[in-house]
Formats: sequence, C-alpha cells, structure tokens
Amino acid sequence: MFKKSLIAMAMGGTMAVSAQAGEVEVLHWWTSGGEARSIAVLKEMVEDAGHTWTDFAVAGGGGENAYTVLRSRAVSGNPPAAAQIKGLEIQEWGDLGFLASLDDVADENNWDAVLPSVVADVMKHDGDYVAAPVNVHRVNWMWANPAVFADAGVDIPTNLDELWAAAEELQAAGVTPIAHGGQPWQDATTFESIVLAVGGADFFNDVFVEMDQAALESDTMVEAFEEFRKVNDYIDRGAPGRDWNVATSMVIRGEAAMQFMGDWAKGEFTAANMTPGEDYICAPFPGTADAFTFNIDSLAMFKQRTAANAEAQMTMAELVLSPSFQETFNLNKGSIPARTDLDMGKFDDCALASMETFKSTAASGEGLVPSMAHGMSTTSTIQGAIYDTVTEFFNSDMSAEDGATRLARAVRAAQ
Repeated sequence: MFKKSLIAMAMGGTMAVSAQAGEVEVLHWWTSGGEARSIAVLKEMVEDAGHTWTDFAVAGGGGENAYTVLRSRAVSGNPPAAAQIKGLEIQEWGDLGFLASLDDVADENNWDAVLPSVVADVMKHDGDYVAAPVNVHRVNWMWANPAVFADAGVDIPTNLDELWAAAEELQAAGVTPIAHGGQPWQDATTFESIVLAVGGADFFNDVFVEMDQAALESDTMVEAFEEFRKVNDYIDRGAPGRDWNVATSMVIRGEAAMQFMGDWAKGEFTAANMTPGEDYICAPFPGTADAFTFNIDSLAMFKQRTAANAEAQMTMAELVLSPSFQETFNLNKGSIPARTDLDMGKFDDCALASMETFKSTAASGEGLVPSMAHGMSTTSTIQGAIYDTVTEFFNSDMSAEDGATRLARAVRAAQ
C-alpha cells in the first residue's frame, strides 16, 4: 500500500489503488541498452501499482519484426494489452476496431492541456485517445566523436558540402567517416534527412506527407538521390545488416566519426557514461538546423477480455503520462518528454536544444515535419514502398533520375 501511495502522489494523487490485480502484456522493441533500461522503469511502476507486467520484447530497431508479431496475435484474437505502435499505424488499428478508449484517463489527467496538439492528434482515433505517448524523438540528428574529428583536424560539418569534405578528410586519415547499419529503416532515416537538407521542410511535406507526384519526380528529388548516393562512399564493408546501436557503438569507441540517427542514439552514449559536448557531439543533420523531424513513440491500448486486465491497462496508460515516468524514461532514452510542462532541469544540453527547436517549430508552424522513416507521415504500405526503392537504390548502381522515377511510381502504386 505504501508503494501504491507513493505512485499516486507522484501522479498528483489521481490514481486510485487497484481494486483488482490484472495483467498487462506489452509488445515492444525497446531492447537495446538505453531502451531496455527505460522501459524497465514503467514495468516497475506497473508492478508497484499491484499489477503484473508480461514483457513481450521483439528485437529489431525499426519495429518491423514487432509489427509482424502483432498482426499475427491480433488476427488470432489474442492481442497484447499494449503495443509500441505509432503514427498512422494507430489510425489503421483504430479503423479495425481493436483499440480501447483512454478518454476517462485522459480527461482525469488533463492530457489535452499538457500535450501539444501535434502530439495529442497522433494519439487519437476519431477524437478519442487510444494511445499514450512516451516521448518525442528528433530524428534529424548527427552524432559525432569529437576526438576522432580533432585527431583528423576536421571540423564538425554544418551543411552537406562541409559533410562530404569532412568525410573525405576523415577517410584519408584512416577512419570510417559514417557509421551506418544497412537496414531499410536506417537507409530511409538517412535519406529523409538528406531530402530535408536539400529541399527544405515544405518540399519534405510535399513528398512524404502529400505524396505529390510532381515533387517526387522533380529535379530537387533527383539531387537528393545524388546526395544520398555519396553516403555509400564513406561507410565500411560491415554496414549491411548492422543494427543501429552497433553503429552507435562504433562512434562511442572511436571506430567511426559520426552517425545519422534519431536521438534514441543518445541513450547509448548515456549508458556508456559519456558526457555530451565533451565525449560526444549532438548536432542537427547538416543543413537542417532550423527543422525538426519528429518521431513519437507511443503505447496503443488494445481491447481486453477481462475487467481486471482492462483496469491494469488503464493504470499503465496513466503512468505513461505521469511526470515521474516521463522524466525518467526520457533521461534514459535520449528523447524529450511528450509533456511540455515538465521541469527540464535534469536534462542535458542535447535534450534542451531538442525541446527548444520542437517548441519553436510547433509554435511557428514552420520546420516541424513528421518522419516518413519512422511511420509518422504515411501509411505502412506507402512507407514500405519507399523503403524498398530507397534501399534498392542505395545497394545498386541505379541513376538518381531512375531513383526519383521509381520512387514516384512506387508511391503511386501503393496509394
């Protein structure tokens, strides 16, 4: 009872002590060091509230494996209580009638007031909350090892021209310039940042939100493919199939100079006891300093068969948005809280810079774009078509002109 009271106090006293213990089975892919430590916090809080947590972790940083398992479970009539899904995937599951309403919890805890609209809108289906956001990630980051750059006498790049010049010098110094994992979602992560750098936020929205055919086949898109091709010149032979966190460890150990990855990578630096600004550098992807590509991790709640499990599920949803969990999770994960009313005093300079850009782009309506690579801007079908085209281009001698043409055709066919 004492632990339960502490949790209720941490949440502002709104959570009632559980009248009946239930089970929450949680399907997720938070399996790397920093991620695993983050989700363990929620598990402990749920168990302290008197419920049972069944962990269903499926490895695979982009979530493809987890989505496959989720579809199989749902079709068989046995979905988990919660699953790590996001973006338009939430709408697709809502359309199928699988998701439970969280409106009672949301109303009681005033989610509409503490969440920015860009976050709240993603969590709702037909106006009802059906998912709880755990964080906001900035995708368009570059992570760099300053010692590697210093030893090579190279400055941290701030635009694409500087990036390729730096990569040439780093390579000449005998270091791998770019740590990359040759998986479709990682290819797409780098590609969308290059599209943003080449074309800007409006062009990004034209191609990845509006799916405008003229933009997809434009000279600007051809230029983006040409720039993307250059990445292949500066990665190592071990890149194909490499997990993202293994690529991050290359930067941590000084085996590579930089990585293009969302701020979940910071969790790996944190787990390695490294200090931002000293042991590693976080900087916007070159050419995208005034933009914020967002990826919101969330737990969508699936309808449960028993009242006890439904109660446990609602308790977990409430805990996800509690100030205590939002702070602890995001300190471990490398992201920023979904709530914008929290004291950021414990967060490092990378997180503070991320929150500042997130708030400013959200307020101005300029530069804030949803990640295609991470399921925020489009359906899984269209995303898959983009993945296939981008990865095929990256691993072939296809021309940039053909890349743009094939991308436009693939998107059109998937719509």
